[in-house]
Amino acid sequence: MHADPAGVLTGTHFLDGDHACCEGCLAAGARFASGYPITPSTEVVERFASRIPTVGGTFIQMEDELAASICLQGAVWGGAKAFTVTSGPGFSLMMEHIGYAAMTETPCVFVNVQRGGPSTGLPTLPAQADMMQARWGSHGDYGIIAICPNSPQECFDLTLKAFNLSEQYRVPVMVMMDEVVGHMTEKVVIPPAGKIEVTPRKHTKKSPADYKPYQCNGDGSLVPEMAHAGEGYKFHVTGLTHDERGYPNMTPAVQDKLVKRLRDKIDNAPDLVLYEGEHLDDADVVVVSYGITSRVAQRAIDEARAQGLKVGKLRLIIAWPFPTKLIRELAPKVKAFVVPELNLGQMVLEVERAARGAAKTIHVPHAGGSVHRPEDIVKAIVEANQ
Repeated sequence: MHADPAGVLTGTHFLDGDHACCEGCLAAGARFASGYPITPSTEVVERFASRIPTVGGTFIQMEDELAASICLQGAVWGGAKAFTVTSGPGFSLMMEHIGYAAMTETPCVFVNVQRGGPSTGLPTLPAQADMMQARWGSHGDYGIIAICPNSPQECFDLTLKAFNLSEQYRVPVMVMMDEVVGHMTEKVVIPPAGKIEVTPRKHTKKSPADYKPYQCNGDGSLVPEMAHAGEGYKFHVTGLTHDERGYPNMTPAVQDKLVKRLRDKIDNAPDLVLYEGEHLDDADVVVVSYGITSRVAQRAIDEARAQGLKVGKLRLIIAWPFPTKLIRELAPKVKAFVVPELNLGQMVLEVERAARGAAKTIHVPHAGGSVHRPEDIVKAIVEANQ
């Protein structure tokens, strides 16, 4: 289906990443947001609060991030598309409810405009240090999706995609921005509503008597259909291990079946590999990057290739689930992977794990607060090529 024209600000704009992200939410059909202000993410919901009266919907500023991250889930079960926005310590506070969204299969979007940490850290300066927290921050076994835009245009495009994936897989999706991308201002083109594809909620066609909120249809899909509160269906939504009706059933057999499905519906989905690749066929060295670091890495790749080095680019657009198979296929063909990121070692561990020793993995760390110098990445590429 196409987007609702009421939420689409069609045209060519000059927007920062936070504002473009908000427009992506509106174009996707989000009509509810709950949030608590925290830099550098606040501008997303400030714009939503100013835009939503003309579109139709609700924004609530809650008392803290704990309340914001559970409030939106009530809105989803009431039929809305919903999201929240945060950064740094606010993301840490939301972890329990991200796990709750995974367990209850609540389709929703969490936007994290990353800043330096730990704790209060660097409120208005960049980092990419929440990548592992996005995947593993809540307890238990489950799958999530994390998307990494590297421009204001992608903040619009990929936020829209995040909502579509959340509906397709009934899963919380993280939009992992960073302070630089959030505050960077560039040209953003928003298409007409008729050219924006929006994934509708997978609403059940079963009668209330036949419907079970967590029962798959037997068509091979691991994603159950949804119904909404107030439509005559019976619900029991709980974070406890539950059966297909949603009723608590804390036996090992039910836990095994449920948790494996929560993980497998994401980890085994073939369409959740999304990356930008260049010169991968003949590369000796592949630079793996994401977010704002990918734009710095592009300068380094260009300089290294100008020196005659065979350098390929692999930009992670979907970081979680991690493209293990892709790295595993590339590893025997290259000398090394070079992984710059604004942390002291997170996604590089996944690259190293996937490569399984078939190629060197060289990290280019940065503790955050600014971005890499391209020459530091070039130096790592030259060393990797030896």
